[in-house]
Amino acid sequence: MQEHPRRRDLIDELHARPFAEVSAPCDVVFLACKHPENAVGRDRAAERDRLIDRLSTAGLDAEKVGTNHFLDRVAACDRLKWEQHSEFTSLALFREDTAAEAFDFDDSRATLEGWAQSLTSPALVQVSIRVEPVPEDPATMATRLSQWFNPKSLAAARILDGSGVLAGDFQLDEHGHMRFALFVATDTSPARVGQVVQSVLEIETYRAMAMLGLHRARKLAKALTDFDQRLEDIVLTMAKADANAEGLLFNLLDISSTLEEQAALMTFRFGATEAYNAIVHDRIELLREQRFEGLQTFHEFMMRRFDPAIRTVSSTQDRLNSQLDRTTRTAELLRTRVDVSRSAQNQSLLTSMDRRTGLQLRLQRTVEGLSVIAISYYAVNLLSGLLYPLADAAGFSKAELTAGLVLPVVGVVALLIRQVRLGARRRDDNSPGQD
Repeated sequence: MQEHPRRRDLIDELHARPFAEVSAPCDVVFLACKHPENAVGRDRAAERDRLIDRLSTAGLDAEKVGTNHFLDRVAACDRLKWEQHSEFTSLALFREDTAAEAFDFDDSRATLEGWAQSLTSPALVQVSIRVEPVPEDPATMATRLSQWFNPKSLAAARILDGSGVLAGDFQLDEHGHMRFALFVATDTSPARVGQVVQSVLEIETYRAMAMLGLHRARKLAKALTDFDQRLEDIVLTMAKADANAEGLLFNLLDISSTLEEQAALMTFRFGATEAYNAIVHDRIELLREQRFEGLQTFHEFMMRRFDPAIRTVSSTQDRLNSQLDRTTRTAELLRTRVDVSRSAQNQSLLTSMDRRTGLQLRLQRTVEGLSVIAISYYAVNLLSGLLYPLADAAGFSKAELTAGLVLPVVGVVALLIRQVRLGARRRDDNSPGQD
């Protein structure tokens, strides 16, 4: 059968970003870097080309760099993972041994930052993960957690049906990294460990990406409060009989245009926050947490510390949409009021025009009457002068001749003027543009 041209690409997308297989003990350092502005529109091809150049200069196989993913050894015990996402680029270094002191990742951090230099934008997320086998003595694990993390914000849980323990306090260390510890059973496969490490990295990365919307939501909330007051003032003023509806409408249009501009700026960020929030909770759910030593789980930590921030973003988005709707409804009311006011003005104008038309008609008829008299007067005088010799021969005086001409002349003149008026009316009725 003929194959769809995109079928292979769609299948390859399922395997485009394989996670690294990790065996305990292991140290992992991670960076997620994001441009402060227009991260989606960054030159992703240039980032990929710079990585290829670095690999080639180091004598490594640059052919393994995919469209947006790379995972291979860059040293005897180091594997580098590079990924491009819609808004950020990530780099992770997997070192197949552990430092003598817990989270003493100076060499690993220096190596990773050396690779990141000139490859990516400023770092938004920095994570250090220490992977160890589960100690035989449970008290040993509890002691290590109390030494490594702040007990006030420590979250820990047994994961994947008790096959490991994951812990972290979501606080930055002196190097600006967020620390996590993963204890895994000795029989846990490297693929499963790598999957857990990838989930931890994604939880922290997408948590940070989701909270980018909080800063914008707080700034927008102040502006929305001002818009609320302005909109309330417009509604109250609109209820007054002497309100300038057109002036209020222009003021309202200014508010509406500003809100539309804010909506255009915030739609992507708020939508991304919602998507990243869903990913965070999906990754936590995949861990299948069970309580460990009475400590809060990662789900509980997120519910108390992370979810309120997301609800703030969501409520701000709802406020913005609500204000847009209110502004639209108020504008429709104002436009209706303006239309009604203009209709009343038009009706008054038409009434005035009717009165003027009536006056003009009466004036026209008066003029026509006077015209009949004037024309008749001159016509009678002309005819009497013309016919007087005949009338004198017939024995009529000039006064009798003039009296006899008045009525016929007046009638003929009136008839002629009426015919002229009727002809003009018919021409107006038949002129182009008349229905």
